[in-house]
Amino acid sequence: MKQRIFMYLFVFALLLVIFQYANAKRIFEEQNRKLEKANAKVERLTDSVSVLQEEVIGMSHFSLERNEDAISYFEKDGYDVSVLIPMIKDGIYTMNEQKGQHPIVPYASSEGKKILINTVKLLNHRWIIADFSDGEYWGEVFVTYYVNEDKTIDFNLVESFLYPFD
Repeated sequence: MKQRIFMYLFVFALLLVIFQYANAKRIFEEQNRKLEKANAKVERLTDSVSVLQEEVIGMSHFSLERNEDAISYFEKDGYDVSVLIPMIKDGIYTMNEQKGQHPIVPYASSEGKKILINTVKLLNHRWIIADFSDGEYWGEVFVTYYVNEDKTIDFNLVESFLYPFD
């Protein structure tokens, strides 16, 4: 009788070990699949990030913030570019507050509306591109600017474009 009990215990223990092995193997394979999927996703996202970084670098080529020659132009005159850039943009945006015709935009606005500069991009130490709209019509302007010694800024319209209204 003792032999049968030991035999049953041995078979039961053997079945338990086989079950544990099969279960652990299934869990291990599932974890490996998840890890492979995660690694593939990380690699794909890393590639996407590097493509986007290259795209950002390409798009920011014409930007005062990335133009060392333009920055050194202002720095040799003693200007802090991190303070000067917002000052120039604010100078453009404050023109939106003036009554009547916008001083930079050469187009008349729709009836009862006002043309406003929406976005300003400083291309270098002399050029700005900006877009404008009155809610119905929109366009872009190319402006030159000069920072005077008394820290005032002179803006001069060079070119403008009004998109056709459909």
